Amino acid sequence: MTSSRIRRCIVVALFIAPAPVCANPAALEARDFQGNPHSVDAYLGQGKWVVLMIWASDCHICNEETPALNAFHEAHKNIDAIVLGLTLDGQARKAQAQAFVDKHTVSFDNLIAEPPSVMAFYTRRTARRWVGTPTFLVYAPDDKLAAQQVGAVEPQVITTFMRGYAQP
Repeated sequence: MTSSRIRRCIVVALFIAPAPVCANPAALEARDFQGNPHSVDAYLGQGKWVVLMIWASDCHICNEETPALNAFHEAHKNIDAIVLGLTLDGQARKAQAQAFVDKHTVSFDNLIAEPPSVMAFYTRRTARRWVGTPTFLVYAPDDKLAAQQVGAVEPQVITTFMRGYAQP
């Protein structure tokens, strides 16, 4: 088996591993790029999958992954899933975050929050320690956290996971 094939198998295995859920995860208050307050929870439980990508403008992998996730969002948004971006660039790096969104012509919604708040949000939602970007949280249509992944995830892996997901 080639090293890229082994790496792809590891990514798939990590992605589909069950995600622990905290009993009462606190909401993350974030803002859109116009400064309006938003909550990630407002996007959940709307009858569609939500792929939450936690990113940073200076993350090399985030820059590589975003065009494919944008295409995934466009292909699924009117059917069964949306992508939601959450940058931990914070207000101090808002200009860099906006440049990232503009560079990749991102069509999915993006929120911005302070790094410590995003890290705490991740820990509350997953009961795991924050590792880095990109990080993906995948919520089922009923708003249950169904999967998580630190690192790159090919959109085809997400699609396959969604098709094979059996709600508890």
